[in-house]
Amino acid sequence: MPNNPCIAIVDDDESVRDTTKDLLESAGLSCAAFDSAESFLQSKGTCAVRCLVADMRMPGMSGLELYTHLACAGTPIPTVLITAYSDEQACVRALKTGVTCFLAKPFRPEDLLACIETAMRQLDPA
Repeated sequence: MPNNPCIAIVDDDESVRDTTKDLLESAGLSCAAFDSAESFLQSKGTCAVRCLVADMRMPGMSGLELYTHLACAGTPIPTVLITAYSDEQACVRALKTGVTCFLAKPFRPEDLLACIETAMRQLDPA
């Protein structure tokens, strides 16, 4: 896998994927976007993923299931879950599982960037 660190965006909604990618790139972050958890898992890796931004609800594997799958495989990635369906129980469950942040759509750009910063610090504590 290449050493170029980046943020992986996994969302089945193309407009959310594109908007999130544009936001992160405008903040100077490298990104790779995927339309499903399965396509992310099947990718050969265009970068060294340092943070995952994933939709909570997608056809097939959900964002939380993707996070859990990676953690169980021994390759956990700090994860920010986003959702259009704000659900306090789902948020609590996700955070207890180890997800870094849980944001309801529409979220403020600065909130997502703060969550990503927190997630990346998990890899490189200072």
